[in-house]
Amino acid sequence: MQKAIIQFVISALLGLGLGYIGFEVIGGQSSNDQKVASPDTTQATENEAESENKDTEEATEVSTDGGILAAKGCLQCHSVGALNIKGGAVGPDLSQAFNNVEGKHGKPINEFLKQPTSAVMSGVIGGNPLTDDEITQVLDLLKEAASK
Repeated sequence: MQKAIIQFVISALLGLGLGYIGFEVIGGQSSNDQKVASPDTTQATENEAESENKDTEEATEVSTDGGILAAKGCLQCHSVGALNIKGGAVGPDLSQAFNNVEGKHGKPINEFLKQPTSAVMSGVIGGNPLTDDEITQVLDLLKEAASK
């Protein structure tokens, strides 16, 4: 009995360690790679955001290059196969998330993106909340994926 428990603990630790390493390699970004915004770059970032908002308002077609999903880090864990958006394999493919989230998590997807009911997504979104505009962009992308 003790041998089985020891084997389980060792296997779990190895699995978690390999998963962590794989996530770092596949994700392509470790915590050390993240940039800290300086006052000089903050203004440039604000100008880019204003320009991006104008482009988004003018665009009538949803971008299928990952756009908002890449920008907010969703593709670290998820992919959207219906739109050929490659991402991580840790989280589920989001191709049908627009249709399935309410049944799976008990609330409409727009509400789920504000306050997720899953423990993993609560931690992720809680640390990096989406603005209303970003939620709209994510919903547009996921709606297009679900219709394919």
